[in-house]
Amino acid sequence: MASPRLAASLFLRISRPSITKPTQHFRALPRAAAPRITSSPRQLLQCRFKSDDTIDGDWATKTYEFEDVNALSEKPDPNRLLIDTREPSEIEATGIIPGSLNIPVKSQPDAFFISEEEFEDRYGFERPGKGRELIFYCKSGVRSRAAAELARQAGWRKIAEYPGSWLDWEKNGGVRDGGK
Repeated sequence: MASPRLAASLFLRISRPSITKPTQHFRALPRAAAPRITSSPRQLLQCRFKSDDTIDGDWATKTYEFEDVNALSEKPDPNRLLIDTREPSEIEATGIIPGSLNIPVKSQPDAFFISEEEFEDRYGFERPGKGRELIFYCKSGVRSRAAAELARQAGWRKIAEYPGSWLDWEKNGGVRDGGK
């Protein structure tokens, strides 16, 4: 004979209707309001922006891979600037990608909001012009993303990130300036 618990469970399943069509309770959105995806989600995640791509007139955040940054460090481009957002103590310990400049975002997040004179006094070089593409990197990609957003808020539009950052640079055997 079946246990009372099993019998009660079977009775409840038979006596109440199961929820087979939960969408009946929700009104569907009109077709025009639903977004249309022309590419597969995988293709959207793998897209890379070129320097002239924009989203709604705004510069999209472009990403660079090791090969791109390595080529830029070997042959600098006057329209592109590598910016290391790590703290000076980290750079002293590990070094820096050749040709890049240091603007520490953690200790000085106001770097892109100060006047050009104050910027030059603080960092020892001219503030990058808003027409140059700024490529941010840090140790692992977190601070570089924050720095890119701060620069965007301050009016820069040509912004890029090296998401692999210093860890990827070291792993791939990139040349470095300084460090111990």
